[in-house]
Amino acid sequence: MFWRSVVGKLAITILLLVSFVLFILTILLLEFFENFHVNEAEKEMMQTATKVSKMIEQSEDQTLALKNAELIKDSTSRIAVFYDNGTIRTADSTNSDLNELDSSWLRSEENLMDVFKNGKDVQKETTIPNSDVEAMIVGTPINQNGAVFIYQSLDIVNQTKAETTKIIFLAAGIAIILTTIFAFFLSTRITSPLIKMREAALDLTRGEFNTKVPILTHDEIGELAMAFNRMGRQLKFHINALRQEKEQFSSIVSSMADGVITLNRNGDMLITNPPADQFIEKLHYENGSEPNKQHTKSPEPLSAILQSVIQDEKEMIREISSQGRTWVMIMTPLYDQSYVRGAVAVVRDMTEERRLDKMRQDFIANVSHELRTPISMLQGYSEAIVDDVAESSEEKNELAQIIHEESLRMGRLVNELLDLARMESGQIMLNKEKVDAGKFLERILKKFKGPSEENNVKLISQNHLNISEVSIDADRMEQVFTNLIDNAIRHTEEEGSVKVTAENTDTEWQILIEDTGSGIPEEDIPFVFERFYKADKSRVRSDKKKGTGLGLAIAKNIVETHGGTINVKSMINEGTTFEIKIPL
Repeated sequence: MFWRSVVGKLAITILLLVSFVLFILTILLLEFFENFHVNEAEKEMMQTATKVSKMIEQSEDQTLALKNAELIKDSTSRIAVFYDNGTIRTADSTNSDLNELDSSWLRSEENLMDVFKNGKDVQKETTIPNSDVEAMIVGTPINQNGAVFIYQSLDIVNQTKAETTKIIFLAAGIAIILTTIFAFFLSTRITSPLIKMREAALDLTRGEFNTKVPILTHDEIGELAMAFNRMGRQLKFHINALRQEKEQFSSIVSSMADGVITLNRNGDMLITNPPADQFIEKLHYENGSEPNKQHTKSPEPLSAILQSVIQDEKEMIREISSQGRTWVMIMTPLYDQSYVRGAVAVVRDMTEERRLDKMRQDFIANVSHELRTPISMLQGYSEAIVDDVAESSEEKNELAQIIHEESLRMGRLVNELLDLARMESGQIMLNKEKVDAGKFLERILKKFKGPSEENNVKLISQNHLNISEVSIDADRMEQVFTNLIDNAIRHTEEEGSVKVTAENTDTEWQILIEDTGSGIPEEDIPFVFERFYKADKSRVRSDKKKGTGLGLAIAKNIVETHGGTINVKSMINEGTTFEIKIPL
């Protein structure tokens, strides 16, 4: 609105100020000119009365003196000579508005009678007797015990005052009009640069830092415009510096191997990097919640650690285990001066270090155990044959069959170790070819139709593929799926199910193998792809759970050689899910 703008405020202020000054000045001028006109008229009439009194004193013919006095007075006034014996003499006058004075009325006017009592000049404004005319009367004494009175109607004085009042009001009106024009002109000149500065400030808020305010004057407003332009340049410089610092900080955080999480006091996650996202995803899975990009609330136990950091205002170190992986978290409070506004947490995945330690501890024991059993059996049964413990040929053939099976088992173990070593050293070459993905999986599942029925396990297949072919080494990938599906069937109780789901995105071929088996203990999940890993720690060799413990390690190397990834999720007594992703 106009009244709220700087132009309106400044113009109204100037107008009100000038109007107030003109109002006071008009009142004073009116009062001054009113008294001035009255005083001038009284002064002029008193001079005339003095002249008349001297003429009467010096003249022997009173009638002639009055006629001469009529010539020197104003045409609008009348002369009356009053003697102490009550006689009044007046000169002929053409003024018809004023009546002659009455001697009784004069004697009743004490103010006028002072001219006889004290012999001094008098003046008074009064109403002429027998008339409604307001008049001004002055009197001066004469030596012949009398006084000269000159009186004049106030209409002339009032008319003069009215004309003066019109002139004063006209001048005041012209002054107000000129002041209004000047106020709008001045306020517009002053506020025009300010309006441009406001527009430039709005441009700055929109990020247009190249905006400049034109410098039209060299006064304070011009200096303000120069300071504004300098501020815009400095702001652009600092914003660019902050942007570069932010990009540099973001690049550093994103490239860190450790996870970084920034949280506010409410537990909302403000900044995370990819390792931290993986850590948070596993915590959500552990808590049974579904993570999403809009979900910024920190999961447990981050919230509890954050509250402890805010309450104690000190750094805290915690070890967190989830899905078989172990992280060490260091959470440090962030301050806004003396107020704790949040915390930053650095998360390091220590699973690999723990895994390597476990591998060093278990490798010799695993290899020695896997080789000791068949060697012991070979030694024992061969000694039985040599010592003729087996008397019949049938018993000898049975012992020889056992020795043959154990030797084959040792051969498979050695071959798998050699294959695994070649894969890890990068010496294995893939024979990739175009394969119909749907028929490929269907053929593999047919192999397990019999074993699944024997174990009373329901084998489910779901095909959501919208592609026809994939480029893979069919023999190697068949080895992977055979191992995983066989494991799923063998570790699933009766009436359970194994579901194989195939789907794809624009860039990946995804296969999920889910079972409803006994699951994998949380502490063993990080080690399922290691050599000699077995879910059965007792190492009891049953037909259902036999194996060397190298299948998953080989499967992982085959998938990674294809450029893909394999992951596992498992909950005790709920089942296990293997997820394979092969790039298209």
